[in-house]
Amino acid sequence: MNHPAALPAAPSSPHVMNTYGRVPIALSHGHGCRVWDVNGKEYLDALAGIAVNTLGHNHPRLVPALQDQISKLIHTSNYYHVPGQEQLAARLAELSGMSKAFFCNSGLEANEAVLKLARKFGHDKGISNPQIVVYERAFHGRSIATLSATGNTKLQKGFEPMVPGFIRVPLNDIEALKRATEGNPDVVAVFFETIQGEGGINAMRNEYLRAVRALCTERDWLLCIDEVQSGMGRTGKWFAHQWAGIVPDVMALAKGLASGVPIGAIVTGPKASEVLQPGNHGSTFGGNPLAMRAGLETLRIMEEDGLLENAARMGDYLMGRLRAELGTHPGVKEVRGQGLMIGMELAKPCGTLIARAAEAGLLISVTADSVVRLLPPLIISQAEVDELLARLLPLVRAFLAEQE
Repeated sequence: MNHPAALPAAPSSPHVMNTYGRVPIALSHGHGCRVWDVNGKEYLDALAGIAVNTLGHNHPRLVPALQDQISKLIHTSNYYHVPGQEQLAARLAELSGMSKAFFCNSGLEANEAVLKLARKFGHDKGISNPQIVVYERAFHGRSIATLSATGNTKLQKGFEPMVPGFIRVPLNDIEALKRATEGNPDVVAVFFETIQGEGGINAMRNEYLRAVRALCTERDWLLCIDEVQSGMGRTGKWFAHQWAGIVPDVMALAKGLASGVPIGAIVTGPKASEVLQPGNHGSTFGGNPLAMRAGLETLRIMEEDGLLENAARMGDYLMGRLRAELGTHPGVKEVRGQGLMIGMELAKPCGTLIARAAEAGLLISVTADSVVRLLPPLIISQAEVDELLARLLPLVRAFLAEQE
């Protein structure tokens, strides 16, 4: 394998917009849960491209399938039928208990489609000013509409005015939701992440999910769930809301669905499946043959290899070890999450841990300023979890000692 020439310690990007606070490493190749930079240094990947690389890197059954597809068709456009779309839509319908799917390229696009569908649902009912309930600390994307639905004023700053039509409520408070919508005939949907990823690994409680499902049914609202980060087996179920035994009307997917190939989707139940008609929405690249093959192969491998069970088992083990080692430390506020979507909230902002972890050969992220976020590939083994802990725990302990 030919790899790029070695780069200096801090690669510069004079022609790339400065939109990311990058760690000064450039990755070259990977295998399983490990990646190497262009200088040959090895890292254990506990981020998986932000919950994208479900099957890790260079998977021995995914790569040949993608090579085969590339040799046939990559893109055709949606002027024509794409057989892979029907196949993947059928699998998603089967796994979710829902009906139909629309394919796009990212979580942002999926969430944008959810918002359009919800508004169209309202207009079809004769509501001229449809309102959508969204949540504090939510993150749904960086387009103007999804940013408006996002509950983070720091991200919104400089891009005002936001799109109107949103009612914001706190998490896990059904009475607050009822008060915020009382007497409002323009409400058409409730939209949330089952587990907030960028917001700090904040989960909706199962009893709350069931209460919102019941309320949406009672009031003829759409229950719309953003499973972009928490879906595709990451929590030990195909979709995190399935732990509550509910079925949404609309669900957004992306990230781990194709294990690294750009993809997005919305999946709809009977109440929402006919809202969007020809001319209402579309996507040039969405649902192309390569992405559909990647999605189908990812789902097949996940089932064959029992990766949902592995995510649940390894997640329980990792959270248990984190709680045992650090859970009682006064500088650790909480270790939380489900499956392999784990957050460890510290009492102080800890963004410096990203670079420190990289120096120690570990890829992690920090979200909501003070939450160490762990999203490893779903193929991770117990030995690799132990290695992750051996690299992470000393860094966190040293950071906490500095704060005392």
